Amino acid sequence: MAGGSSSSSSSQCLSYAGCNFLRQRLVLATLSGRPLKIRKIRAREEDPGLRDFEASFIRLIDKVTNGSRIEINQTGTTLYYQPGLLYGGSLEHDCSPSRSIGYYLESLLCLAPFMKHPLKIVLRGVTNDQVDPSVDNLKATALPLLKKFGIDGEGLEIKINRRGMPPKGGGEILFSCPVRKVLQPIQFTDPGKIKRIRGTAYSVRVSPQMANRMVESARGILNKFLPDIYIYTDHMKGVSSGKSPGFGMCLIAETINGTFLGAELASNPQGQGAAVLPEELGQNCAKLLLEEIYRGGCVDSTNQSLALLLMTLGQQDVSKVLLGPLSPYTIEFLRHLRSFFQVMFKIETKSPEEEHKGGEKVLMTCVGIGFSNLSKTIR
Repeated sequence: MAGGSSSSSSSQCLSYAGCNFLRQRLVLATLSGRPLKIRKIRAREEDPGLRDFEASFIRLIDKVTNGSRIEINQTGTTLYYQPGLLYGGSLEHDCSPSRSIGYYLESLLCLAPFMKHPLKIVLRGVTNDQVDPSVDNLKATALPLLKKFGIDGEGLEIKINRRGMPPKGGGEILFSCPVRKVLQPIQFTDPGKIKRIRGTAYSVRVSPQMANRMVESARGILNKFLPDIYIYTDHMKGVSSGKSPGFGMCLIAETINGTFLGAELASNPQGQGAAVLPEELGQNCAKLLLEEIYRGGCVDSTNQSLALLLMTLGQQDVSKVLLGPLSPYTIEFLRHLRSFFQVMFKIETKSPEEEHKGGEKVLMTCVGIGFSNLSKTIR
């Protein structure tokens, strides 16, 4: 399957227990070509087995691959997955409304560059919620990261056709990505200073004034730090506003070296929790962005695992990236990279030299496995 893995290691079946990190395991199994067995998926709960959003994710993996074998037992507590070849092409998928499209898109960003045909997929469901990274955030932070690894061109885009808020969703996005034979190694160790802040305040099925109120309060905090702030207001009407009311905000800080750090917040879903004031939401979102800037690094906390995966799959050359404190998700991802690809990272902690450089940083170094996209036809 992979250019870097030997036939003996690719035939061993990896076994895990529990429902955590299902996406990581399926994505890495698909890329490494190693079969996977997951047992005891919520075995002790009153409602055992896979949830609907996980089943939807497995169906999505089945759509983008060709020849995958997926076996699930009757209660849904055991999953066996034998990966096929990543195929791609033009697809559509209806995501489960209990998680946002970001849950599915994060994994597609990992797989898309290694397809046989360039991926062009329409995803429908919830575009912004309080749990997963929103489509706006991934569009602004993950796409520039892919470009650093040489995955760019006109084919790379995320387009929001309709917004959908929880609980009913009704949003729609288009994600397209070109394929690459090999990835470039990166040396990305100096994030640089923040030069501008951009953002989007969106509102659907509520007063358009909500977006303006969020912008005012967010600017009230951020204007103290730098003048170049522009927050777009995006009020969608009619069909393109989805099925549920809501509003929210996504803020992106860009540095002089092309690092993008993102933060976001969304209002409580209709009928759940107390109503949120747009002024409070704007202020809290600005504070979250400042927290992300304090954590710092060349990749924000949402995209740490994507950066580490692309470094692992690069050419047989040294890649370095400076990250903020590692999130628990990223730490588990590093363990999985060791299991699936036998890649270990050199991890050095860096204390900030100056007072104003934010929190402790981590310098991650690895040598790529020289993964080459064998399913890409050579023209």
